[in-house]
Amino acid sequence: MSIIVQQVSKNFGNFQALQKVSLEVKKGKLVALLGPSGSGKSTLLRAIAGLDAPDTGSIFINGQDVTHLDAKQRNIGFVFQHYALFKHLTVRQNIAFGLEIRKYSKAVIKHRVEELLALIQLEGLGDRYPSQLSGGQRQRVGLARSIAIQPQVLLLDEPFGALDAKVRKELRSWLRGFHEDVRVTSIFVTHDQEEAMEVADVIVIMNQGAIEQIGTPAEIYDRPATPFVMSFVGEVNVLPSTARLFCHLDDCANDLQAFVRPHDLEIKTSSDRNSTQARVKRIIHLGWEIQVELALADNLEAVAYLSREQFTQLNLQLGQQVFVKSHKAKFFDSRLSSV
Repeated sequence: MSIIVQQVSKNFGNFQALQKVSLEVKKGKLVALLGPSGSGKSTLLRAIAGLDAPDTGSIFINGQDVTHLDAKQRNIGFVFQHYALFKHLTVRQNIAFGLEIRKYSKAVIKHRVEELLALIQLEGLGDRYPSQLSGGQRQRVGLARSIAIQPQVLLLDEPFGALDAKVRKELRSWLRGFHEDVRVTSIFVTHDQEEAMEVADVIVIMNQGAIEQIGTPAEIYDRPATPFVMSFVGEVNVLPSTARLFCHLDDCANDLQAFVRPHDLEIKTSSDRNSTQARVKRIIHLGWEIQVELALADNLEAVAYLSREQFTQLNLQLGQQVFVKSHKAKFFDSRLSSV
């Protein structure tokens, strides 16, 4: 089922949470709303769900105008950050709850619940209570309960936010596989860039109540449309385009800022064409890669990422004079905010 949002705005008192937002989510896609706190992503999700009424604009689900329908009439599955399971009901009873409310037969409910227990990989745990499950297991039960009623769309509001890093990582992979199995049109809210990149088909970057860019993970990372997108998604060095690192480029101009990813900076121990001198200020071992902080000319600083193999070959030492060159940089008008 497709979702279309047209020119939706929402105010809370003097605060404008959404500013004429338009968005189309195609049938069967898994879309991430990504942005910092206060960017409007949860407000947009709640507007689609019918939990917050927009002040202006329209919302369509599968071609039907649902702008003025309440949440119960929209046939939407909603997964909250903190599970929202019924503590006094077993796993089976939690999953069956929506089906029972809708007066499905006992045979249909039993079949559907067992089917979903298998899908969320919790066979054999149906008679346990939420308190007897791990956080990751409880969240999977929440997902199963939401799709038991076969909703038109599935909405997830920071579904892994209450979990520790290891469990979040495991559930990302599980959610992607889960979506491949059920293929329900889904939107999830997150402020975690890695989570959005790993799970979503399409990412919607939000900032200050507006959409900055919509694209695939690769498009968002490789072709950011604004300084904010490039700064928010992935690590980046922001330097004046007049820095010696870039001044040989045609784009070098006073009114531009240069944005360059740490892995697009090359460190060499000897001078090379288009390289500039720098000093190794700090070396941080991150396991699978090495982060090197560099002091550049004109009191500028930059960070470069090296593989362990590259770091070993260079044999870098603190305080060492090296030479740096940029293989790829993107230039934006310095009058545009990057935050």
